[in-house]
Amino acid sequence: MNREQKRIDVDFPSWVVEALNREAARIGVTRQSIIRVWLVERLEADAASKALNGDAASGAC
Repeated sequence: MNREQKRIDVDFPSWVVEALNREAARIGVTRQSIIRVWLVERLEADAASKALNGDAASGAC
C-alpha cells in the first residue's frame, strides 16, 4: 500500500462542514480524521465490490 501522503484542498458547502464537525465531535476525532476514514472506507468498499463483480463476471462464462 502506498503510504506517501499528499496535501489537497477541498471545498465543501457550509452544511457539509457543519455536519462533519458534529459527527467528528460526537465520536471525538478531528474533522480531517473523519473525512480520511470515510473516504478510505468508501474507496475500499468500491474496490471490494469491483473485485466481486469481476469475479462473478469471469465465473459466469
